[in-house]
Amino acid sequence: MEEQPPSYHREFARSPHHVVFGLLTLGLGFISAQILPLIAGITCYALGWIYLPDLPFFRHWVDARRERERRNVELQKVAEFIQKRDALVNSLAPTRRERYLRLTGVCGDIERAGADNPLSTSSGADPRLKKLDELMWTYLRLLGIEESLERFLETERSEDVPGMLKEAEAECGRLNAELEALKTKGDAAVVETRQRYLGSRLERLEVLRKRQRRIEQGQENLALVVAEQDRLDQQIKLIRADAVATKNAETLTARIDATVEHLDQTNKWLSELDEFKDLVGDLPTTELRVGYKSSAPVMSPPVISPEPVIRRAPLKQRQ
Repeated sequence: MEEQPPSYHREFARSPHHVVFGLLTLGLGFISAQILPLIAGITCYALGWIYLPDLPFFRHWVDARRERERRNVELQKVAEFIQKRDALVNSLAPTRRERYLRLTGVCGDIERAGADNPLSTSSGADPRLKKLDELMWTYLRLLGIEESLERFLETERSEDVPGMLKEAEAECGRLNAELEALKTKGDAAVVETRQRYLGSRLERLEVLRKRQRRIEQGQENLALVVAEQDRLDQQIKLIRADAVATKNAETLTARIDATVEHLDQTNKWLSELDEFKDLVGDLPTTELRVGYKSSAPVMSPPVISPEPVIRRAPLKQRQ
C-alpha cells in the first residue's frame, strides 16, 4: 500500500499559523464590534483556510516538522538498540567480550580504508558501513548464544545426565521384571502398588531422555555456532584485506555484499532457536547507522599490587 500524502489542511488546523491567522481575521472582526469588519474577517478567514495550506512556505514547514518527528523516532530506535547491544556485550565472559572488541578493531580498519574510496548515496551515508554493522550484530548474537549454550551444557554435565539415564533404564528394567514376577503370585494389592511405583519411575526415565536429547541438540547447536563465528571472523578480516590492499570501491563493495548474502541462512537458523529469542532480534529498521562499537564501560579485573618485600638485616648486624 502506497503511503498517503500528508493532509496540509488538517495540519493547518493544528498549526500555530492557524491560530495567528484566526486572531488576525476573526478576532479583529469580533473586536471591532461592527458588521462590515466582521464580514471581512470571516471572508478572509474562509479564503485563508482554502489557500494558505497550499502555499509553499506552509508545506515546507509541515514537511520539516514531519522530518524532525521521523528522525526523532529513528533516534529513539537506535538508542534502544544500542542499550540492548551494550547490555549483551557486558554480559559476555571476558574472553568472548575480548573477541568481539578485537573484531570491532578490524571493522575500524575497514571503515578507515573505506574513507579513502567512499561510496556515497543521495543521503550522504555509505551503505557499506550499515552492512558492516549487520555483520557485527550477527557475530555478537552468536557470541551470546554460545555463552548461553555453554552455561546450559555445563549445568547438565555437573549433574551427569547420561549416567542418571543409564541407571534409570536399568532400574526400570529391573522393576518391570519384578512386577511380572509378582503378577504370577496373584497378590493384587502388591501388584497395584508396584505398578504405580514403576509408572512414576518410567515418567522420570522419559524426562531424563528428554534432557539427554536437549543436551545432544545443544552440543550440535554449539558446534554450529562456533563454526559460524569463525567463518564470520575470517570473512570480516578478508574484507579488511581487500579494503587495505585494493583501494577500490567496487571491489570492497562486492566483497561486503557477498559476505552479507551468506548471512541470510545464518539469520534464518538463528530465528528458529526459540530458546534464544531475546538474543536473535534484528537490527532496527532505520536509515541511521547503529554502529558496532560498544559504548558501555567494560569492567576490568582489579589489579592486585604485590606485597612489599621487607628486607631484614643479617642476624649479626641486629645483634
